[in-house]
Amino acid sequence: MSLWSRFQKGLERTRERLSGQIGGLLGRRGPVDPATLGRLEEALLEADVGPDTTDWLLDRARALLGREPELDLRSALERSVVELLGSPVRFEPGSERPWVALLCGVNGVGKTTLAGKLAAHFSRAGQGALLVAADTFRAAASKQLEIWAERAEVEIVRSRGDGGASQADPAAVVHDGLTAALARKTAVVLVDTAGRLHTKRNLMAELEKMSRVCARLVPGAPHHTLLVLDATLGQNGIQQAREFQAALPITSLALTKLDGTARGGAVLAIVHQLKVPISVVGLGEGIDDWQPFDAEAFAKGLFG
Repeated sequence: MSLWSRFQKGLERTRERLSGQIGGLLGRRGPVDPATLGRLEEALLEADVGPDTTDWLLDRARALLGREPELDLRSALERSVVELLGSPVRFEPGSERPWVALLCGVNGVGKTTLAGKLAAHFSRAGQGALLVAADTFRAAASKQLEIWAERAEVEIVRSRGDGGASQADPAAVVHDGLTAALARKTAVVLVDTAGRLHTKRNLMAELEKMSRVCARLVPGAPHHTLLVLDATLGQNGIQQAREFQAALPITSLALTKLDGTARGGAVLAIVHQLKVPISVVGLGEGIDDWQPFDAEAFAKGLFG
């Protein structure tokens, strides 16, 4: 299935919500009359785009329609979405060895599953990967990541315990993982951190400590900090993300569960408000049900 097809399928519920209200308007050309503008605004707000982002999109679309009379409303909206989402950021290794990525986010967003999927991708591409189970709080996290490591055929480093989570210091697990990666000359290290409420300052400080440990062992690490957000939460993810931004420099966003929400418009609000690009989207439960983010495919999936 092509990337566009995956987005089309993943955004089906959001697209149905939009098309049910404005589907008959999208083929129109020329200036947007007040009645059409009102219907567009209402539909975008119901898709959780948010008032500020809705205003921005409609202003851009109207400007495009004024400059290019041959455009229809669908094309103008799609181009406005692509402009808002900006240049793509890839979640992929640079020249550093090891290249270290830190995955963070609140509880239940799918960090561990995504870490396993990404590890499988790098393994298939011939890049040796190591998973670090730095979630020492959730009892099943270490075992879950071990299962993913087996599926992805990559190595894993976890706390020195009895085979389960042992309340070890997560920073110590990160230290062990990077030490192992350096010794084995591993290309890619993916650090799965515990889900933490963005309001818990002590847990955010712990995340900062893990980042410092990375930097001490590998210059410049973490080379990519991936904040994982649950797309079904809509704009509630914005405040979560702001707190993580205050603790760490976030490189890019991963949006999971995009296939299960009618609030996919929140993707636009999140990028618009946070000024952080999206690199990865989750579109299902399978090992291959994720994609590098593509703004054009997303825009077409939203309005197509």
